[in-house]
Amino acid sequence: MRIIEVRRLKTDREIPPMAEVSARLDELGEGHRIGTVNWQSHTYKPEVRFNIAWGEKEIYIKYYVREAHVKAEKGTTNEMVCEDSCVEFFVSPEDDGIYYNFEFNPIGTTLMGSGHGRHDSARTDPAIVNNIRRLTTMGSEPFPEISGDISWSITVAIPLGTFFRHSVGSLAGKSFRANFYKCGDKLTTPHFVTWNPVGTEKPDYHRPEFFGILKFI
Repeated sequence: MRIIEVRRLKTDREIPPMAEVSARLDELGEGHRIGTVNWQSHTYKPEVRFNIAWGEKEIYIKYYVREAHVKAEKGTTNEMVCEDSCVEFFVSPEDDGIYYNFEFNPIGTTLMGSGHGRHDSARTDPAIVNNIRRLTTMGSEPFPEISGDISWSITVAIPLGTFFRHSVGSLAGKSFRANFYKCGDKLTTPHFVTWNPVGTEKPDYHRPEFFGILKFI
């Protein structure tokens, strides 16, 4: 099981601007790879890494992606962004079996859900989802698939209040269980890669038993 020690973001502001968040995350170096191919039916592996930090009010993540095909056709909150180029963060704040899934395409369109598994995962009210701040390098307008040697990034700031089924409070000293993913269900070359390995027969990200650990220090 993989473990990340998540450090506090270096900033003087309680809610730093997204440009500052992005730059501070860059300073953390190469970060963590999303590069585990779990299923031989889908062996294409884009280059994906991420950095993560925390603040008084938010969790900060920046994904760095290099891939052969990029698509962002979904432009409305809670659309199936997994069918586009998509990066994902699944996380359980407590040991109660409930996890939240955050899914983002290259223009920042977001799907958010929560539940105990795929069988009862429910979409979140867009009024909550839209509190997640996002900064992308691919603009904000939907676009069809493009091909080449393409690099893009997205920085997200997830408010602690977004975990509406829990009372998170300060992150200092806490541990969450989580996994990070990259997928593209309907790209020319579909792919499913993970940070922590997933031991299922077919691609399935809604499996909290395969989450790694985030330690907020």
